[in-house]
Amino acid sequence: MLSYRHAFHAGNHADVLKHFVQVQLHLYMNQKDAAYTYIDTHSGAGVYALDSFQSTKTAEFDTGIGPLWNCSDVPAPLKEYLDLIKGMNPSGKMRYYPGSPWVAEQMSREQDRLRLFELHPADCKILAENFRKLDAHKAEQGERSRGRRVIIEHGDGFHSMKALLPPPSRRALVLIDPPYEIKDDYKRVRDALDEALGKFPSGMYAIWYPVLQRMESRQFADRLKRLPAKEWLNVTLTTNTPTPDGTGLHSSGMFILNPPYTLEAILREVMPYLVRVLGKDAGARFTIEKGTQVTGAAAGRLVGDAPRAPVGNARRASPLSGKGSLRLPGQSMPRADEAPAAPAKPARAGGPRSAAPRDGAPRDGAPRGNAARTRPDAATGPRDGAPRSARTSAARPAAPGAPRNGRTRQGGGGRG
Repeated sequence: MLSYRHAFHAGNHADVLKHFVQVQLHLYMNQKDAAYTYIDTHSGAGVYALDSFQSTKTAEFDTGIGPLWNCSDVPAPLKEYLDLIKGMNPSGKMRYYPGSPWVAEQMSREQDRLRLFELHPADCKILAENFRKLDAHKAEQGERSRGRRVIIEHGDGFHSMKALLPPPSRRALVLIDPPYEIKDDYKRVRDALDEALGKFPSGMYAIWYPVLQRMESRQFADRLKRLPAKEWLNVTLTTNTPTPDGTGLHSSGMFILNPPYTLEAILREVMPYLVRVLGKDAGARFTIEKGTQVTGAAAGRLVGDAPRAPVGNARRASPLSGKGSLRLPGQSMPRADEAPAAPAKPARAGGPRSAAPRDGAPRDGAPRGNAARTRPDAATGPRDGAPRSARTSAARPAAPGAPRNGRTRQGGGGRG
């Protein structure tokens, strides 16, 4: 549980996406004079040396910040992110890379408050030391001490976040990016967000997540879409085709609840550039989708440079889940080797009845009980108003693809 150390992954393509989006969220929050609280549930060490043993062992920064470092044609929104990192490296040499707490400290204002949580004891100690050095540097420049503006705690960010919501200013930006080393992290993120939205529905929540071939990862974004927030926006960046064994991080996403209305246009401008610069093969791509939380309906979707039509409240299959299907809740779908079910025949108007209807009997001429077993058209399914009993469907084989025993096959998985 505490084995993850972000120093091995600092500055990779996932960090580029995460911190670029984080910068844009801070810039949006800064447009109002009112203070806001920034909450970081998994802060890490705050600053990472790219020439350290951990970073050079994996050299993952070569998949992210490395290719961008000397680019001169970057879009203006991406330049704001790059300027922050280059400010940490005044010599011009790419040596230090910020974590999300450092990005928040640089982008927030004096009236804003930072609440940073880290469960790993070593990283929490390094985080506190990095901010102590920052205070000392500011004191040398004649700047005020941060005082209670930044509070660092060694603890579980999922649990601690609840006590801070709603904040006194009624404005908050929450970043959640656990390591997802264990399956339970996906469920904990969703449960924590569900509870946070119940206490503070107007907060802005940003969630980073890896796009992996494991089932929990493939279903994660679809489950976040059904949380009770007003709107959502989801962006993913893929730099290369997944390996056959599924190892390695080739893709990641940022899911924002209650996103800024300006963010989608910024992403449409920047994401094609990131794919061009960071892409390794023909599998490099990005996706942008947005929608409302009430039904999880997708209001618009962009894959690469080509827009795709809305799909209502149909569930979109993951690009890693094989063929997949789109279906509405309660709708059954035929398997690939089955023919579509034959449509039910319309009920005859004014057909003969064998006896007068008793109290509670159907009034549209539909057969009662297991009478459907003797009707020649019973295989097409019960007519309108006919009872759906196990005996009715068991009399003859159901049409291919039709629901059996009154139940409907549904995609997805368990609760989340």
